[in-house]
Amino acid sequence: MRLTALLFLSIFYCQFSSADNWPAWRGDAAGSGRTGESDLPLEWGKDKNVKWRIDLPDRGNSTPVIFGDKVFVTQAVDTEKFRGLYCFDRKDGKQLWKKGLTFNKKERTHGANPYASASAATDGKTVVAYFGSAGAMAWDLDGNEKWKKDFGPIDHVWGNSTSPVISGDLVFFYHGPGPGAVMMALKLSTGETVWKFDEPKWDVKGRTDGFRDQDGDGVVGSFSTPILVEAGDRKELVMSFPMEMKSFDPASGKVLWTAKGLNPLIYTSPVVDGENVLVLGGYSGNSISVKAGGDGDVTSSNRLWQKVRHNGGIGTGVTKGGYYYYQDTGGITSCLDVATGEEKWKARLPGAGKSWGSFVLSGERIYTLSQAGDSVVFKAAPEKFEVLAQSDIGEHTNSSLAVSDGEIFIRTWEGLWCISKQQL
Repeated sequence: MRLTALLFLSIFYCQFSSADNWPAWRGDAAGSGRTGESDLPLEWGKDKNVKWRIDLPDRGNSTPVIFGDKVFVTQAVDTEKFRGLYCFDRKDGKQLWKKGLTFNKKERTHGANPYASASAATDGKTVVAYFGSAGAMAWDLDGNEKWKKDFGPIDHVWGNSTSPVISGDLVFFYHGPGPGAVMMALKLSTGETVWKFDEPKWDVKGRTDGFRDQDGDGVVGSFSTPILVEAGDRKELVMSFPMEMKSFDPASGKVLWTAKGLNPLIYTSPVVDGENVLVLGGYSGNSISVKAGGDGDVTSSNRLWQKVRHNGGIGTGVTKGGYYYYQDTGGITSCLDVATGEEKWKARLPGAGKSWGSFVLSGERIYTLSQAGDSVVFKAAPEKFEVLAQSDIGEHTNSSLAVSDGEIFIRTWEGLWCISKQQL
């Protein structure tokens, strides 16, 4: 059994230990936001350490994914009713191919959350993209379509943004938020549905820990991306839903455990440190930390702590050495003890600060990206907050950084940047 566990670990952690790939939204199926690389650029600007920059056809919030010599970016083009995937040559940014579909039906979203906001995912042979009510598609890396899947419509006032997660021949999707939201697994090779979990209907009457709608009830929904974790000899797929965190058997979809204590509105994705899984609630919501590996309702047995009306944001942080580093939407960054919830420090990031983006960890450095396009690099240390560098490209972005083979990729509403010490 232990050998099986080690093999599983090698499958999903090798994605960030490989220096030249960033094949998912946060680099790997564990959603870690970590890279094994330590020689990334520390500073950059419009005219400093820019290898190339290309224009993109419309706004977008997704993060690039990189495999080998290809960069993949999901993209909607509103004037064409297009939702699809663009593939670029990482060497110079040249467009290699564009594939997707036309979707003419109405779908609500937030004005700052364009369609096709979910990032792609790839295993190096197949690349998958999720387009909300327009479904999901898969291609080989040369752009040949492998399958297309219609999940039916979803409806939420702020749209959707959850990215697919790949493990072996399974790809996991959260088709939500909104009424009829589902968690599911498909075969990566064929698109065949393996299992599906119907999200419960949440009773939020009288709740105050969420935005208020016209009826006086909080806005309900999860924008999390699930993660794969290892708990002893067992692998788990963990997802933060409104009100609770759930763990599934990735192969069968069986619910392994449930931990209650979240609020109705969740933005950030779970993060794991050892066997402890943490997630922050959205906008003064509730945050919890749970020891994975339990069975049934583990709220009283495995929930390590709960913080009510906490300062969670939209972007997801990173863990290192038992500590969680994260920021709220206003640019206040904090360090928490994952096991106890103790706050070690809190500080304001210099510069614009406000951010929807998630952190990236490289060695002792944490890389951030603000909505204004400026980045702060600070030290991953629980003792104090220490800024190492600050950079600015001056373009609006709600994306996160992606890193690959010594280079940093930044997607803005205007273009795609490749930051590198090596110039063309």
